[in-house]
Amino acid sequence: MSIQSFVSPDLIRQRFSRAMSDMYREEVPLYGALMELVAQTNAQVLSADSSVAQQLRTTGEIERLDLERHGAIRVGTAQELATLSRLFAVMGMQPVGYYDLTPAGVPVHSTAFRAVHETSLQVSPFRVFTSLLRLELIENPELREFAQSVLAKRSIFTPSTLALIEKSEAQGGLHEQDAKDFVEQALETFRWHHSATVTAEQYQKLSAQHRLVADVVAFKGPHINHLTPRTLDIDVVQAQMPKHGITPKAVIEGPPRRDCPILLRQTSFKALEEPIAFVDQGLASGSHSARFGEIEQRGAALTPEGRALYDRLLNAARDELKDFPNEENAQRYNTLLHAHFAGFPDTYAGMRQQGLAYFRYFVTENGLAAGGDLSSTETVESLINGHYIRFEPLVYEDFLPVSAAGIFQSNLGDDAQSHYASESNQQEFEKALGRSTINELALYAETQRRSILECCTALNLPPLA
Repeated sequence: MSIQSFVSPDLIRQRFSRAMSDMYREEVPLYGALMELVAQTNAQVLSADSSVAQQLRTTGEIERLDLERHGAIRVGTAQELATLSRLFAVMGMQPVGYYDLTPAGVPVHSTAFRAVHETSLQVSPFRVFTSLLRLELIENPELREFAQSVLAKRSIFTPSTLALIEKSEAQGGLHEQDAKDFVEQALETFRWHHSATVTAEQYQKLSAQHRLVADVVAFKGPHINHLTPRTLDIDVVQAQMPKHGITPKAVIEGPPRRDCPILLRQTSFKALEEPIAFVDQGLASGSHSARFGEIEQRGAALTPEGRALYDRLLNAARDELKDFPNEENAQRYNTLLHAHFAGFPDTYAGMRQQGLAYFRYFVTENGLAAGGDLSSTETVESLINGHYIRFEPLVYEDFLPVSAAGIFQSNLGDDAQSHYASESNQQEFEKALGRSTINELALYAETQRRSILECCTALNLPPLA
């Protein structure tokens, strides 16, 4: 009698990602138009630039390009966050990084659930930026108590989802039918709800505190508020969006356009005004704005030194702008970004030599031909200079707090900007999560180290640092 094997968590994540995309495209048709535009743009870039196509083939990125997307949700309680962590674990996703958005006027702190090993990321790079509402930042005690009471009454997971999470934890995975059922049931947590759980007056009070507070508290669950395909040229997509009936946000978040992209650039179309029903009124008695479509262009993951330089240059540009980037100052902001980022090397060789980015190393044909004839005193530098190994930048898999806040603010409206005299509280977030978040920089460093060791093995060399 054969023993049925478990479905790989990576495959469950891949299936869930596709199901989420299908659901969101059905709920938000404009997202489908965005996906088509991104696919057209990517095809044009690959056709026009053979070096980009070759780089993607070398790193294996070409196979996952159409799979590349992330989602974002917001939850209201520690229990919701902790259970989400268990749900994502079934799909091989762990909490990576801690992001505090309160300095930018958004009353949440967040993490990104994603796969952590490069082989898992090749199967499915799907990630979910997950934010927890900081209820303590609601200034009005009565409103804060009301929000807590509303959240305490809801259950955002179906009974079947909870049962399948427990089953996966108990037996170490899910078999085929359970995996199918899990994807179907887990999807319900992220589905849009046309009915609010509060009255129109209560909704207005929550919204007056912050529109994001209303978005988290006033509904049955944490509807997915956006999905994000990956483009190879975000500037082209930004320029083409209006021609496809899509209104983009004014400013692309992140670094300026570069020959060698770094970190993450993001843009989006503005959140839709959607009809909702309040508990004291009829169908379509009100409206709520939360869901939108986002596009991202990912570049090289930066080392601590690289991130420090990035932050310094970005802050200098924003300080000189003396305002939030918006439609009125978008052109000046872009000019300032380019001017300040002239101080960041724009070649991969320059970034590597200065220790600003992480790289993955590959043995070349020349290296394979050399066999075991190389000296045991070789270094990474001598192997590169001898054309025995080559390097490609590691793709940044995570997020940027300032960029995330900029996307949120754009879709919540300028009137949602607030100022919170509150300090970052990673310890409290991890207490709610039920575990520590993973340091994303350590993951990149480990991937880089593994690639060097793999090269050493292939070249019959002792391990190199």
